[in-house]
Amino acid sequence: MKSNSRNSFGRSLLRKFGASNQGNIAVLFGIAAVPIISFVGAAIDYTRANSARSSMQAAMDSTALMLSKDLADGTIKASDINTKAQDYFKALYTNTDAREVTVTAEYTANTGKGSTIKINGSGNVPTEFMKVAGFPKIGFDTSSTSLWGNVRMRVALALDVTGSMNDAGKMTAMKPAAKALIDQIGALAKNPGDVYISVIPFAKDVNVGASNYEQSWIEWSEWEAANGKCSGKNSGNYPTRSSCVAAGRTWTAKSHDNWNGCVTDRDQDYDTKNTTPTSDPATKFYAEQYDACPAQLLPLTTDMASAKSKVDALTPNGGTNQPIGFAWGWQSLTQGAPLHAPAEDANYTYKKVLIVMSDGLNTQDRWPSYGNGQVQYNGAIDARQKIQCDNIKADGVIIYTMHVNTNGDPTSSVLQYCASGSDKFSTVTSSSQIATAFSAIGTSLSKLRVAK
Repeated sequence: MKSNSRNSFGRSLLRKFGASNQGNIAVLFGIAAVPIISFVGAAIDYTRANSARSSMQAAMDSTALMLSKDLADGTIKASDINTKAQDYFKALYTNTDAREVTVTAEYTANTGKGSTIKINGSGNVPTEFMKVAGFPKIGFDTSSTSLWGNVRMRVALALDVTGSMNDAGKMTAMKPAAKALIDQIGALAKNPGDVYISVIPFAKDVNVGASNYEQSWIEWSEWEAANGKCSGKNSGNYPTRSSCVAAGRTWTAKSHDNWNGCVTDRDQDYDTKNTTPTSDPATKFYAEQYDACPAQLLPLTTDMASAKSKVDALTPNGGTNQPIGFAWGWQSLTQGAPLHAPAEDANYTYKKVLIVMSDGLNTQDRWPSYGNGQVQYNGAIDARQKIQCDNIKADGVIIYTMHVNTNGDPTSSVLQYCASGSDKFSTVTSSSQIATAFSAIGTSLSKLRVAK
């Protein structure tokens, strides 16, 4: 009886032990801890290796760019490339985890499609956790390529020549600064056709040249309505077609060869686009006999002397319509009518740049309800300009903007918006700073010539 009682008691204890979960947690944790720690440790090791590789990539990218610039400028020889690559890389690579780091440079001379430098790098990171699993280190490698000599640049320089540019010595300071920038841009050309530049003076309108009066892309309806003669006596009392017709008289428009070459904004939404003109009047450019018509624009040219002569000919007059400067700067970079940018060679990469300098805020355009020449109404012109700048950037054009703000005006938010990044917008508060700002743009453009 006692024996049976002891057996029953023993079986009861065994059942309770099997059902108990209090001690199992420690056992299970001990079993699970090994893979958990292994996974966490592996993640830490891989993170260190990835950081070392990312740092190497950044250092190699900078090394490749600096080497390509040195070679393009002629400051080093091809035989010096590996030594110089090592020097640049060692100064730039600061990761302390990497071991057995090697870097080599390969140079391919220009064969008609540009010169190339390829930097190859490798190394490893000793592991802290994975070594227990038989992996004492994690290797990595990467490369960076810089290509130059196959990059051609087309630069549109749109310059505000409104009446306010006559104040505070702005026009006087702008001319030599702009000419120095043209020299900087011209110096980037190593071969004919490498660099083109256009000069677009703008006020309320842009002057496309009076000799174009027979071109099909000109829309004459508004010009003819304002330029002509009313029949009968005292015709001067009826200076427009509408007033003449309202008086029951006959209006005779002047011949188009009396036009001074100025055009104003296109119909919306073509005012924000670079659509090639067609027979549709809305796509054409509206002629206007603007009294403050600026100097005629200069389409893309490789003749830097002509570009500088154009700058010398500028005189300040009229109100501010930045969108018209943006529009024709963009048109000058566009193939097809009206300005017919030169055809592009498929063997080259082209970088298109629009530089816009303005000394003020928008005050007027084609639509009187948007501004009166002294003030803009409800930001209407700026709103059109933002749409326009979005379209220009979407077309792959890099935009630099400069606000010459000597009057203590608010910083131009629309010029800031239009720039292709904060580093491509500048504001100057005195005429003496214009040269430095233009020089900085020129330096930035030189980097574009060697970047891939």
